[in-house]
Amino acid sequence: MATWCCVKGCGACCYLEPSERPDLEEYLTPEELEQYFSMVGEEGWCINFDRTTRECRIYSNRPRFCRVESATFQDMFGIAAEELNEFAIECCQEHISDIYGTDSPEMQQFNQKVEF
Repeated sequence: MATWCCVKGCGACCYLEPSERPDLEEYLTPEELEQYFSMVGEEGWCINFDRTTRECRIYSNRPRFCRVESATFQDMFGIAAEELNEFAIECCQEHISDIYGTDSPEMQQFNQKVEF
């Protein structure tokens, strides 16, 4: 069984372009929505994402909506803890595919890391 994990140097989830995520208001609080919009920078990338190193500059202090944790996903999306692994893998694959491509090195690295 594949096990989700974040792959360092990917950053696909740091592409925050609001037009790509039209349902933000359905799962973010008004305060989180305001924070989300304030984080959208050049070309839709998070202002805290270093595009050279592909690392988050505020990783240890990143907002709740940037964390893959069972309580967060239960609250935001109604995803039960036992479903989080599969849901997170699918989300990452979708984002990586959209940003870098289905056959990209990023997708290959992710699939290898999660043993998919």
